[in-house]
Amino acid sequence: MHRRHGMESKLGVGGGAVISKEAQQNLDRAEDLCRRRKPRKALPFLLKAMEDGNNLDAFVQAAFLFPLPEALKALENAEAKGREGLKQRFGMDCFNDGSKEVGKFYSILETRPYMRVLQAQVRLYFEDGQFGKSADTMIEMLRLCPGDNMAQRTWLGSMLISAGRPSEALSFVKTWLAHNRRETPPRGGTIFQPPSPDCLSLEHEEYLSKRDGSMLHSAALACFRLWGNCPVARQYLRIAARANPVILTKILAKLERPRNLNNNPRGFNSPEEAQDYLWVSQSLWMDPTVWKWANEDEDVKKVLLKRCSNRHCNAVEESITQFKRCSACKEVVYCTQECQKDHWKAHKPACQQQKQIKDMVRAYQKGKPITQGAMASADFADGMSFINWA
Repeated sequence: MHRRHGMESKLGVGGGAVISKEAQQNLDRAEDLCRRRKPRKALPFLLKAMEDGNNLDAFVQAAFLFPLPEALKALENAEAKGREGLKQRFGMDCFNDGSKEVGKFYSILETRPYMRVLQAQVRLYFEDGQFGKSADTMIEMLRLCPGDNMAQRTWLGSMLISAGRPSEALSFVKTWLAHNRRETPPRGGTIFQPPSPDCLSLEHEEYLSKRDGSMLHSAALACFRLWGNCPVARQYLRIAARANPVILTKILAKLERPRNLNNNPRGFNSPEEAQDYLWVSQSLWMDPTVWKWANEDEDVKKVLLKRCSNRHCNAVEESITQFKRCSACKEVVYCTQECQKDHWKAHKPACQQQKQIKDMVRAYQKGKPITQGAMASADFADGMSFINWA
């Protein structure tokens, strides 16, 4: 949750224990300027905010304005400061396994800025091609917060594959795909076990088709890296295509890799989630051997070829991405403009509602006013709950 909408909005960053009011105001001003795409004007406010060494979020924001070597140095400096500050606050053993803090990071308010530093390191290590460091940082985040409040699990499988660790990747994603949701996997699923090449039952395949499409794609790719064009690799590929067909559609159509992450509101297995997965993982799939393997699977292609959304039309695509999506909601496809016009009256209410919801959430994320009582968000920490109505 963004700190301006959760408990930190009332108690202050990190629980309000260590950040000066002036430093926080400078950071808020800088973040607003960055959001308005005015980074040069933001930098002086960030440098002022960074004079308070405890203001870790200022270091995070500044890192994304610096060139990579300096950016990583700034984050490594912030990580060291944050680690020392938390030791002073909670005791020298607060990072040790078995302490009362490990496993509860992020739910303890004071740990949140430190976790945001690690999250920024994950991204910048990736952008710098240091995939092993990126993966190891995520593993540390999951050790500290096994419930994955920072949503790193959709990246870790791909990062482990990029780092040449497909066995660990497959073990990790299988742990989360089997996750009950009422229980947290030990150490966030990072107790890696040797994976099995055995195929899944049809019942389990049906269950997985409703799970996270990003992780299913990582499972398919990890299987292929481990055992080649084997039955279980093809099985995971087929399940992944059913769960989130947008990912393989863009891969097989050889569309350009997304230029950045998608910060728009999203649903489960949505096009927005597909974009984020492809930003991290598309280069792995465009390896000629991998792409050829996926492209030659006829069962997958049957899943990906779409039927025209006009209920009076039975046309089916002959090639991937042949039909065009509705530009507003991106949820339906049409074989021709005539079919889109014919179906517009039936599609219009759902299309407009979807667009309004996305616009509202986008405005909320940017701190803009929306209809009072239209949205609520919840935050839980330190044994307290906070509901923010907007």
